[in-house]
Amino acid sequence: MASPEKILVLGSNSFSGASFVDFLLAQGHSVIGCSRSPEPHAAFLPYRWLDRGPKRPGSFRFQRCDLNRDLDPLMELIGREQPEFVVNFAAQSMVAESWKNPDHWFMTNAVSTVRFHDRLRQCGFLRKYVHVSTPEVYGSTAGLIGEDAPFNPSTPYAVSRAAADMSLKTFFAAYGFPVVFTRAANVFGPGQQLYRIIPRTILFIKLGRKLQLHGGGSSERSFIHVGDVADATARIMRDGDPGEAYHISTGRIVSVRELVEMICARMGARFDDCVEVAGERLGKDAAYRLDSAKLRNRLGWRDCSSLEQGIEETIAWVERFLEELKSQPLDYIHKS
Repeated sequence: MASPEKILVLGSNSFSGASFVDFLLAQGHSVIGCSRSPEPHAAFLPYRWLDRGPKRPGSFRFQRCDLNRDLDPLMELIGREQPEFVVNFAAQSMVAESWKNPDHWFMTNAVSTVRFHDRLRQCGFLRKYVHVSTPEVYGSTAGLIGEDAPFNPSTPYAVSRAAADMSLKTFFAAYGFPVVFTRAANVFGPGQQLYRIIPRTILFIKLGRKLQLHGGGSSERSFIHVGDVADATARIMRDGDPGEAYHISTGRIVSVRELVEMICARMGARFDDCVEVAGERLGKDAAYRLDSAKLRNRLGWRDCSSLEQGIEETIAWVERFLEELKSQPLDYIHKS
C-alpha cells in the first residue's frame, strides 16, 4: 500500500468524484471531500456502501462548500489542512441545459474557477492540482485525436470549460502552477446519476417507461468504467507531468443506439418497446475518439473493465437500490 497522503477532492458528490474518494480510501489515504450540496443518498456514494469488503483503511471528512459563494472558507480549509493534492471534479455540467442559462455555466466553470485557481496557485505546499476537464472542449472530431488537438467547443458548457483550461495554461507558463489535466471519455458504472444514459435506460426498463433516444442514438462514444477512471486519475495526480493533459479512454467506440440495444438484450426487453426517437440536442457533438496512448505508455495505465461487465454491475446496482432510486429525481435539476 502506498504511504498515506492527504488529498482534497472538490466535487466529491459527483459521480466520478465519489468513486475517486472510494478509490483513495481503499488505499488508506486521508481525504477531504467538498461539494456545494449536502451528501446525496448513500446509493450514489460508493464509500458509504456497506458491502465493499473490509472497512476502508483511509479517513474521510466532508465539508459543504460552494465554489461560487464560499471561496474564502474553502481557502481557509485548504490553508489549514495543507493537502498535498487538490483534485477538482466540480463543474456545472449538462451540455444541453447550458443553452438555457449560459451565464450560470460561465460563472461556475470559468469565473469562479479562475478565482479559485488564482488563490490556489499561492499555496506553496501543493504538490499537484488535477483539473478534471472534458473532451467537449474539442467539439466534434473525426479520427483519433491526441491531447494537442485544437479546441473547438460547440456549446456554452464546452466554451466555459475551455476558458478555464486555457487560463490554467497561462498560470502554468507564468507561475509554474503544478496543474495537470484529465479528459475522460463517457464515464459510467454503479452509482451514476439517473439522468445519464446507462442507468436511465436500466431504470426505465425496470419501471416500464419509454426512453427518449435523441437523434435516434447515432452519436458515437467510448464508454469507460468509473473504476478505470479513478485509477487513471490517481496515476495522473501522482506522476503526471505539470502542464500536461491526459486522455482517459478505451479503444472501443459504440453508438448510443448500440449501447441501448445491448442493455435491452441483457435485460430481456425489446428495443422498440422501450425507446422512442426524439430530436437531436442543440450543439451535440457527433463523436469523440480520444487517443489515450500517453497515459498508457508514460504512466502504465490500462483499462480493465469491459463495457459488458460495467453494464452488468450497473444493472446489479439499480436492482439493489431500486426502491430508493424510485424516489430519486430521474431528470437533471439545475442549480445556479
